[in-house]
Amino acid sequence: MLRVHAFVFNAFQENTYIVYDENGICAIFDPGMSNHAEEATLVSFIEQQGLKPIALYNTHCHIDHVLGNRFVFEKYGLIPQFHEGEVPVLVAVDNMAPAYGFRYETSPIPETFLTEGQVVKIGGDSLRLLFVPGHSPAHLCFYAEEDGFVIGGDVLFRNSIGRTDLPGGNHQQLLDNIRQQLYTLPDETLVYPGHGPSTNIGFEKETNPFVRG
Repeated sequence: MLRVHAFVFNAFQENTYIVYDENGICAIFDPGMSNHAEEATLVSFIEQQGLKPIALYNTHCHIDHVLGNRFVFEKYGLIPQFHEGEVPVLVAVDNMAPAYGFRYETSPIPETFLTEGQVVKIGGDSLRLLFVPGHSPAHLCFYAEEDGFVIGGDVLFRNSIGRTDLPGGNHQQLLDNIRQQLYTLPDETLVYPGHGPSTNIGFEKETNPFVRG
């Protein structure tokens, strides 16, 4: 059974997640650490829980979700994994970070990329990749069917949705993908979003003002 631990990092109040199994095998999702104190918070949790990081995943590559990519690479030897369509978004962060006043060390870029429908493993547990562009050009969500949750990035929030006014965004595409990719999951599925509190699919289908089921 997988467990999920959330941190809130950087000025954008971004949710970074560690997902881990009963044996301490873990993956880091969307590391948003923007300073040494936030880096220390992440490392402290990993050490206190006796975890072994085996993968680094980016749901998408907007600045607030990749600030810690280089640190995780240097600390744990993990190259970030994401969809190839996010490469231009990641490359743009080098020029964007100074404008926001962020300390940013350039993220590694993988040689191979994640694809729609692919299954990744954390120990013996599986997460299936859902391709949900609209907020960004090649956004992925990570669905743990057996454990009933999805690491959702900036697609669906509690009574809100991801913004679509950034380069590569498409409002109608996002709405369509929420309905087709997320609202088709069981109602009890927990959604761990990139910002704000968690929610579930059934609640959003009934109450989300932007897209109803």
